[in-house]
Amino acid sequence: MKKIELDIVGLSYSQTQSGAYALVLGEINGRRRLPIIIGSFEAQAIAIEIEKMTPSRPLTHDLFKTFAQSFNISVQEVIIYNLVDGIFYAKLICSDGKRTMEIDARTSDAIAISVRFSCPIYTYEFILSTAGIVIEGNEFVYLENLNEATEDKPSVSASTGSYASLSEDELRTRLQEALNDEAYEKAAKLRDELNRRKSS
Repeated sequence: MKKIELDIVGLSYSQTQSGAYALVLGEINGRRRLPIIIGSFEAQAIAIEIEKMTPSRPLTHDLFKTFAQSFNISVQEVIIYNLVDGIFYAKLICSDGKRTMEIDARTSDAIAISVRFSCPIYTYEFILSTAGIVIEGNEFVYLENLNEATEDKPSVSASTGSYASLSEDELRTRLQEALNDEAYEKAAKLRDELNRRKSS
């Protein structure tokens, strides 16, 4: 079967499952999007790597990368290969230079690992035609707006607003403290406030 390459185009709070996120993968050079519901831990793991934030201690996916590289194993690609009863199935294609192996993984973990190895993400036409949606225009919130993804989260916008009175130096100090404490949701809010100021 022909593989279709995907890219991460959005990450927002899930409208249907409390405490979950909607990861949106987009067909490269196409209009179709593949939304996948993932947990908050995996959402943070993906966002932290994309935003190049450095946690004080390695996250699970960072540990996987370090472990794999220590034994000269690389992840060459991620394939979302099946969809059964609304659950996506993925696998990592790994190589040590001599042999290639396929490792089964939860899709959210596979994506979090793919961003760390900078490897491509693929799926098949039957999955995109079954679960994909066609987007006209830009209807998804991008990773920069991770913590302001929906209007039904007043606590998020309120807490983001509470940082408006802080100076940029204070924001950077609190951001580093949040990272040291592994308070990644707080760190993302502080980062969003800094980004908002840069863009205004």
